[in-house]
Amino acid sequence: MLSKKMEAALNEQLNKEMYSAYLYMSMSAYSTHIGLKGFANWFMVQYQEEMMHAMKFYDYINDQGGQVMLMAIDAPPTEFESPLDMFEKTLKHEQFVTKRINDLVDLAIKEKDQATNIFLQWFITEQIEEEANDNDVIAKLKLVGKKGDALLMLDKELSARVFTPPATSTAI
Repeated sequence: MLSKKMEAALNEQLNKEMYSAYLYMSMSAYSTHIGLKGFANWFMVQYQEEMMHAMKFYDYINDQGGQVMLMAIDAPPTEFESPLDMFEKTLKHEQFVTKRINDLVDLAIKEKDQATNIFLQWFITEQIEEEANDNDVIAKLKLVGKKGDALLMLDKELSARVFTPPATSTAI
């Protein structure tokens, strides 16, 4: 059973995951608009992952007898300076999410909520992967610079990314 404090924090994170999905959908749309369909694909896969993350929180709150409370989602930015700008903003956003997950773990420990602590460990591991993926693309974009042919090669590479849902959408 979730404490009211834990329930509220998990609901807030559910909202943040929905915003993350919205942000990556916006980046996908912008990438399509500027003709980088591989980048658009990468961000659409990211959108799908974030929606799955939101659903993990949704299911967990319900499974623990809590009440899901959906909140308004802020509008994401719709214009970006460059592909590098999008990925630098992506990394910054994922670092924000990592901090939020760490804060949730701290709260679960403070509340002596072992089940939630265990549930959140999946997200700890996921955030390591998220930040590593972003750093990888940022490094490539910095190598590419403004070389159009190299950017198109990277666009083709990013078009190969696919969404692979986990075996279950609930707990670990």
